[in-house]
Amino acid sequence: MNNFNNILFLDIETVPQFDCYGSLPEEWKPLWDGKAAHLIRNREGETPETVYNRAGIYAEFGKVICISCGYITGYGSDKKMVLKSFYGDDEKMLLDEFSSVLASWSRDGNDKLLCAHNGKEFDFPYLCRRMIISRIPIPPILNTQGKKPWEVRHLDTMELWRFGDMKSYTSLNLLACVLGIPTPKDDIDGSMVWELYWSPKTSEEKDRAMQRIVTYCQKDVLTVAQIYLRLSGNELLNPENVEIKN
Repeated sequence: MNNFNNILFLDIETVPQFDCYGSLPEEWKPLWDGKAAHLIRNREGETPETVYNRAGIYAEFGKVICISCGYITGYGSDKKMVLKSFYGDDEKMLLDEFSSVLASWSRDGNDKLLCAHNGKEFDFPYLCRRMIISRIPIPPILNTQGKKPWEVRHLDTMELWRFGDMKSYTSLNLLACVLGIPTPKDDIDGSMVWELYWSPKTSEEKDRAMQRIVTYCQKDVLTVAQIYLRLSGNELLNPENVEIKN
């Protein structure tokens, strides 16, 4: 296992680009219909309209509304985690801001790493695709194109837990429970983010909903860090030693 002080832990929250299927531009509806075909296969009563809430898991049809990241300082019982989030409706702006953080994080040397749960399958490629769509250069530490496997600076707690067994998916919540780590799903879970984001009608309701999403994302980052520490045989973080930077 690597030095945990050199790891930036992260998590993202994504939603469909539009509030419902009916709001999709006409040229995009057949494209979503094709993408949704495998989601509704052998599911009686399901249509592209009814499964549109799942569009956020695809970078072509979704967008990033929150990126939370954190790093650990110190060792032993004195170690502390610093968390920061980038969030809002302006995806390009938050991707730009996060890109600057990645550039700063990796500037010190080639020993810096990124870590997420299922990050290699979801978070890392999703961010790369949305950056390309937004015409933002992909930071070298995030970009895997043209790199040999040992040159990729990405860690994945789900992959670490698999120990080479590729037959199953282990959710962050399940792994946290198995390892005796507090669940990050004590308020909302990922399936609720799209509705929480798109349902509010007033600016006050929207602000409250976004803060719940940000808090949830930050809890996921802390949980990923705790799981990594547990898997690497290190003492867990004291939840009181978590600092949130504005």
